[in-house]
Amino acid sequence: MTYDTDVIVVGSGPAGGSAALLLATYGVPTVLATKYGWTANTPRAHITNQRTMEVLRDLGVEEKALAVGTPPELMGDTVLCTSLTGPEIGRIASWGTGDRSASEYVAASPCHMIDLPQTYLEPILVSEAAARGAKLRLDTEFLSFTQDESGVTARFSDRVRGDEFTLRAKYLIGADGARSRVAEQAGLPIAGQTGKAGSMNITFTADLARYVAHRPSVLYWVMRPGAHLGGIGMGLVRMVRPWNEWLLTWGYDIAQPPPPVDAEEATRLVRDLVGDPALDVEITSTSLWTVNHNYATEYRSGRVFCAGDAVHRHPPSNGLGSNTSVQDSYNLAWKLAMVLRGEAGEGLLDSYTAERAPVGKQIVDRANLSRDQFGPIFAALGISGDTDADGITAGLETCLAPTAEGARKRRELEEAIELKHYEFNAHGVELDQRYASGAVLPDGVPAPPGRDPELFHRPSTEPGAKLPHAWLVGPHGRRVSTLDLVAGGRWTLLTGLTGKPWLDAAAKAGAELGLDLRTVRIGDPGARDAYGDWSRLSAIDEDGCLLIRPDAYIAFRHPTSSPTPAATLLKALHHLLSRP
Repeated sequence: MTYDTDVIVVGSGPAGGSAALLLATYGVPTVLATKYGWTANTPRAHITNQRTMEVLRDLGVEEKALAVGTPPELMGDTVLCTSLTGPEIGRIASWGTGDRSASEYVAASPCHMIDLPQTYLEPILVSEAAARGAKLRLDTEFLSFTQDESGVTARFSDRVRGDEFTLRAKYLIGADGARSRVAEQAGLPIAGQTGKAGSMNITFTADLARYVAHRPSVLYWVMRPGAHLGGIGMGLVRMVRPWNEWLLTWGYDIAQPPPPVDAEEATRLVRDLVGDPALDVEITSTSLWTVNHNYATEYRSGRVFCAGDAVHRHPPSNGLGSNTSVQDSYNLAWKLAMVLRGEAGEGLLDSYTAERAPVGKQIVDRANLSRDQFGPIFAALGISGDTDADGITAGLETCLAPTAEGARKRRELEEAIELKHYEFNAHGVELDQRYASGAVLPDGVPAPPGRDPELFHRPSTEPGAKLPHAWLVGPHGRRVSTLDLVAGGRWTLLTGLTGKPWLDAAAKAGAELGLDLRTVRIGDPGARDAYGDWSRLSAIDEDGCLLIRPDAYIAFRHPTSSPTPAATLLKALHHLLSRP
């Protein structure tokens, strides 16, 4: 059988770009096809959380992201106001920058969160994928595919020449967005509700430093008359580049025909939300989109897989979109690479749906719930979504009044704003995705219950959890994260100084399975637990072991020594890799 490549990736967004980069990094021949002439031309997704930064770190492009991303100190407080020049309703210390959460975010990962719009993220992913060997096909529109037992044949249109052609591959990844042709043709079941509300994006340039530099933030939520049409009840002025590139989001009635948004109307909306009727503004783009609550219950059909917005479609609340998309690909790419190299059986690929579909549903539900949780703020102010400007002013004045009623309203408003931490500081949602599949061997010892699992990160070494971050001391006395010692497309066996039998077992198992199995011994000169943090987190004895997958997830845990370490490890790997 002749193939043009091993994997075809359709789409160059966060899911497609990261899939191509990961596969190229793992040495898998890959073609990335996009119907566009280059990557995203509007900023759209932007919040880039710690887990995604860990993926970029593993791929060796973290520094490139940091060089163009906005750092946490400028992401700051989410501001609720009546306009950028008007009274504030409240602020929310967001994205782990507040005094209550900053230390927890810092302790959880070697990486910090940044604001990295798609217009900056996608070129990093796609350019680096090409540099590592992926073949890019720009202006190449996916039309259809057929698949059989040995591969997938995809049909494309060359938008430059105007003709059609086919490519033959062993697998196809559909990362072609919320209107995914691949997902539709694959027949992936999509649950939920489409078209809940209508929204418009307006990108513009304007110098707003005098209104915002003293209260740096990514998001300025503006309560204005007419905002109820988008379903939230507020408009949004979002920083793209501090403090002169912006994106405004406003709603429209989805039950009516889509409104025309020309430069004049867009300028009026910008000036209204900013609160400066003479603002010098340049409109750079306008677009309409719909709010969805959709998630696929299957991510695979035979040799065709889907990732990103193709399988989870939701509002931008919580900033989970591009993050989940990148992490979909991080989960899938190493599995495809191992199957293609003959190191794992086809059954390993079943774990993709089992692990990622529950995550997709979780983040779709969370984003939509966060969107709805603006309601208590309006209730506390005693106003409805269609209240006019005078009503908004009166509601705020009542809440600020030095009276018993004012005091009661202020407590209500504080509680309503506190609820929004589930959107802007959902550390557990961002970092604690747990997997249950054939690629994980549970040991029946769950992590002890902790604080709210959506708000707080809970590091754990239970199988199905991501390896916890702890600082060790490496060669030459420099700090190194536990996460820096694993991943990189390889399996890792991690043990302690008295775990030499596990190291011998790993060598035997690797040789028998033809597997490049890395070993790490905490306590060796290259990985000293100088702070004692790993000892506190590991939940294993020094003579126990963890078997860690190429995506830094724990697949198997043996908390103590084994009388038959080679047989124990070999049995685990046979199961995890779907090897007969």
